[in-house]
Amino acid sequence: MSQQAAPSSPKYLLDVNVLLAAIWTTHSQHADAFARLTGKDILLCPISALGFLRISTNKRAFNATMEDARRLLEQFATVRKAGRVGDDLPALDSHPQKSEEVTDLYLADLAAKHNARLATFDQSTVHHSVEVI
Repeated sequence: MSQQAAPSSPKYLLDVNVLLAAIWTTHSQHADAFARLTGKDILLCPISALGFLRISTNKRAFNATMEDARRLLEQFATVRKAGRVGDDLPALDSHPQKSEEVTDLYLADLAAKHNARLATFDQSTVHHSVEVI
C-alpha cells in the first residue's frame, strides 16, 4: 500500500501593504499582519520589496532612512525565512482592466505562477490566488 504525501501548506507572496504592516510596528495593522503570517511560508519578490522601500522612506509615510528600511526588510526576510521569487512573469501576461489593477493583478498572477497565494489587505482584488488577510 503506497502512502500519499501530506499536502504541502501554501506559500504566500506578500503584497506591499502586508509587508509594510508586518514590518512596521507602528502600522495600524501590524498586530493582525504579524499574527496572520506566523507559521506561514512567505515569499518576497522585487516589486513588493521595492514598494516597501519606496513607501518606508517616503516623508509622508514612515520617513525612514534608506539604510534603516533596507536593514528592516533584510532582517524580516531572514527571521521569517522568506523565499524569493523573481518578477519572471511578462507584464503582458497579466490582464488588468483598469490602471488601479495593474500591480495587484500582476502580483496575483505571479503568485499563481509560483503555486502561491497573494497575501493582501486589498479586498477589491479579485483573483483566484488572492487571500485577503
